[in-house]
Amino acid sequence: MDFNFTPQQIHFREELREFLRDEVPVEKQEVFGLLTEEQYQFGREINLKLAERNWLTIGWPEEHGGGGKGPIEQGILAEDLGYWRVPKSQSIGLGIVGPAIMVFGTQDQKDRYLGPIARAEVEYCQGFSEPNVGSDLASLELRAERDGDEYVLNGSKMFTSYAFHADYMYLLARTDHDAQKHRGISMFIADLKTPGISLTPLPYINGEMAAQTHFDDVRLPLSCLIGEENRGWYHAMTTLDFERSGLWRYANVRRVFDDFVEFCQASAPDGGQPLAEHPLVRHQMAQRRLGMETWKLLCWNVAWMQSSGAVPNSEASVAFLYGSEERLRFAEMAMELLGPYATLRHGSPLAPLLGNIEGIHREAMHLHGAGTTEIHRNIIAQRGLGMPR
Repeated sequence: MDFNFTPQQIHFREELREFLRDEVPVEKQEVFGLLTEEQYQFGREINLKLAERNWLTIGWPEEHGGGGKGPIEQGILAEDLGYWRVPKSQSIGLGIVGPAIMVFGTQDQKDRYLGPIARAEVEYCQGFSEPNVGSDLASLELRAERDGDEYVLNGSKMFTSYAFHADYMYLLARTDHDAQKHRGISMFIADLKTPGISLTPLPYINGEMAAQTHFDDVRLPLSCLIGEENRGWYHAMTTLDFERSGLWRYANVRRVFDDFVEFCQASAPDGGQPLAEHPLVRHQMAQRRLGMETWKLLCWNVAWMQSSGAVPNSEASVAFLYGSEERLRFAEMAMELLGPYATLRHGSPLAPLLGNIEGIHREAMHLHGAGTTEIHRNIIAQRGLGMPR
């Protein structure tokens, strides 16, 4: 792995940082555990400006509306957007749907879907989890039955983030009920304005409004099928690896860590000496710095593998799992060092770091996004170490 950027990549990063300094003031930056409608809309505004500069999909091929660079440039973008706490939006389309269509879509689907994603014109949500299906995703129950030149969908999806902002859903449905569970699943894109689709609000602890999405005799044309019928499970697992490089997520947490270091050097919540004067605090902060650097390298390893033509699999799970647990370790340490002040949320005049410590601790306890820690350990053991199921 080459840890150095090329002169062109360094120039891009410098231009990007100049743009972020001008366009993303502190008062507009995302606060952990607090996702408001205003923040979401600001994130979309930034994406539109990035798209105007051909940066939003800088790593995509030019024929698909991208910048023609590669995963390293896309990683630079993700890391800096995370560090500047740009509120996240359109991530499903950019990180999952776009790559899936590039790999498995027809030319007509590429022409229809990729341009609007690259121009930041559309929002996607993901339809994987269901009311009775979480970690064992291959047991999904949403049915898609062939009827002439259409598929008829019945069932529901759960925990649909961005559903109330989304134009389309990228989903998995069961198309062969007699096949083994991994082999009877297909991948679709559904326009959420299609008759028969409805949403039930499902509030998240971070302020986001997700949904349970219901399908009642929803008819989708055959052109909505992505890839081969009954091969959706394998298509989805391939494209999920691109989501899990995690540079945005790492940098978002790293920014809070760096701010916390400065806070400890200058502040004394109890009125005594600054926190950094305590030997135990310095020791704990050094440990977490080691963890942050390890997390960063694991994420960049995934991006480097992608840039070299390799498909990260267990490596993506290593980065994601380590990051989930490192985020929690940092959050628990910060809560312990700050004591009662750490429980104050954004808006309180005494809340340290705008309430980011309370918010990151609340979010860090969510250890099952994009797969539980147990699932990632299974992937690492089976696909990374060759161990039996």
